[in-house]
Amino acid sequence: MSSSAVISDTVRRLARLLQQRRSSLTCAESCTGGWIAQVITDQPGSSAWFDRGFVTYSNLAKTQMLGVAPTLLERQGAVSQAAAEAMARGALVHSTADYAVAVTGIAGPDGGSMDKPVGTVWLAWAGPCGVESQLQHFSGDRMAIRQATVQAALVGLEQRCFEVALGF
Repeated sequence: MSSSAVISDTVRRLARLLQQRRSSLTCAESCTGGWIAQVITDQPGSSAWFDRGFVTYSNLAKTQMLGVAPTLLERQGAVSQAAAEAMARGALVHSTADYAVAVTGIAGPDGGSMDKPVGTVWLAWAGPCGVESQLQHFSGDRMAIRQATVQAALVGLEQRCFEVALGF
C-alpha cells in the first residue's frame, strides 16, 4: 500500500473516531507546511471534526499564533521536544478542538547539524490525557521526510484517540 493510501485510510479511521466521540481536531505544523491540514480536509465532511490548522513555519509565527515562548525557542530551538509540546498545547488553547497534533523538524536538504541532522522531527499530541511527544529520524529527500512526518503524525493521533475511546 502506498504512503498516500495509508494516509487516506488513517484519516478515514480518525474521522470515525472523532465523530463517535463528538470531538474535534486542530494541527500546528512547521516542517509539513500545512500538509496535515490538507490531507484532513481532503476527506469529505471533515468540517464536522476538524477545527483549524496553524502553519507556523517561523519562530515568530509559533510565538504569535500558538503562544510559544520566545525564550523556549531561543534555549531549546524550534526543533525540540519542548517546542513541539508547546505548539500542541498552544493549538488547543487557540482553537476549540479537543485534540491537537504538532510537528516541527528539519526536512532538508539544508538546515541540519550534528545534533539535529536533516530528517530530525519532533511530533507532539495533546488531548484529554495530556501531552505526549516523540522524536523521529526520517530519511530520504525533503518530500519523503515531510510525507513520513504527516503519516507519523496521523497514525500517532489515531492511536491516542483510540486509546481514549477504549477508556485508557
